[in-house]
Amino acid sequence: MEIKIPYKPRKWAKELHEATERWIMLVLHRRAGKTTAGLNHLQRDALKIPKSQWAYIGPTYKQSKRIAWDIAITISQPIPEVIQNVSELTIIYPNGSKLILVGSDNPDALRGMGLWGAFFDEYPLQPSNVFSEIVSKCLADHLGYAIFGGTPKGKGEFWRMYNNSKNNPEWRLIYKTIEHSLKEETGETIDNLRNALEGDRSLVRQGLMTEDELNQEWYCSFEAAIRGAYYAKQISEAREQKRLRIVPYDSVLRVHTVWDLGIGQAMGIGFYQRSGLETRMIDYWEGLNQEGIPQAIRAIQNKPYIYGKHFAPHDINAKDIGTGKTRKETATSLGINFEVIPSLTVDDGINRGKLMWNHLWIDEQKCEVWLDYISQYKQEWDDDKKMFRNKPAHDFTSHAADVHRYAAIVEDQMKSEIDKPYKQKPHQSLWEVEG
Repeated sequence: MEIKIPYKPRKWAKELHEATERWIMLVLHRRAGKTTAGLNHLQRDALKIPKSQWAYIGPTYKQSKRIAWDIAITISQPIPEVIQNVSELTIIYPNGSKLILVGSDNPDALRGMGLWGAFFDEYPLQPSNVFSEIVSKCLADHLGYAIFGGTPKGKGEFWRMYNNSKNNPEWRLIYKTIEHSLKEETGETIDNLRNALEGDRSLVRQGLMTEDELNQEWYCSFEAAIRGAYYAKQISEAREQKRLRIVPYDSVLRVHTVWDLGIGQAMGIGFYQRSGLETRMIDYWEGLNQEGIPQAIRAIQNKPYIYGKHFAPHDINAKDIGTGKTRKETATSLGINFEVIPSLTVDDGINRGKLMWNHLWIDEQKCEVWLDYISQYKQEWDDDKKMFRNKPAHDFTSHAADVHRYAAIVEDQMKSEIDKPYKQKPHQSLWEVEG
């Protein structure tokens, strides 16, 4: 039987479908058709391998349902005896294979599942540890592949993966700006994209769109700033002044921890040292599964630091229904005495956070995830009014940003030196140390 799928791949997508590498990077301009191509790629392989499992992973479950589910229904509809389970966002094929749609806001939906392949759509908007800690393990048994697709959003994990994929024989890199599509492709869709590009250029001239936005969305610029990002200017200055680098732990200085409380990914901890006017962020830890206070305390106790103070927001005094104790009481019983961070409005905390960047040094390796998230921390967008709301968007970047905000509030309470029975040598500023 011949089955005709309603899909005509673009030229860049043909390269994807012919790729044999295990890891594939798709750096593509907006409206390049990556969602359609990625789903068709997974479906093709699902039909080839009986009783196999494949995953489409969007930034959130709602986005996967809104953006990808209709496409999955359309491309699978012509297949006889196919089952489309809308309640579980799963396509079940006649040979027993499954295509599952999930969101990275609930990565545990994939935990323990064996996968033959996965497609991360809009990967720059997803927590980087979803792949490294969960999906890579799901792919292990079958040596499955992963496709990472997206349009640049600053210099985060997606940017590092892009640089790593260049001239790397283990990776296939497909990089296409709007100019590639206009030059290489034809048809009604391409004509519409050409008109849309000219429309956006007109918006730039009118001041209704920034040049950065146009370059990011259409020309795949990693240099463009994320519009609405709270700390874009401060991070750029810190990078230029080489304050994002290896920042070694100084055993003469106490390490202070600042916590954002939650469960799993909602639990974040920053590790700080003070030397003179400098604040040094030397480490960052964030939960993934269902870690709570006990697991987080165990994680910090396993680090080789001599601690000073531990700071947490006011909800450290909230009672746990299961134990009847407050989180602070639980922490005290495990050897950690928390100090409560004074309450400030979010706006005041963000303003303090901006000032803190002027004297902040960050270990770019140990705080890599934190840097990815803080660079994407931005104002919430009102799609109806087409403007930013005067409050932060609440997503996977929020917990790292809250750690920074809290640290800015209490940094003056971070006592520096450890008392020793002998005279210490004066500290050298990191400004004075060569890289």
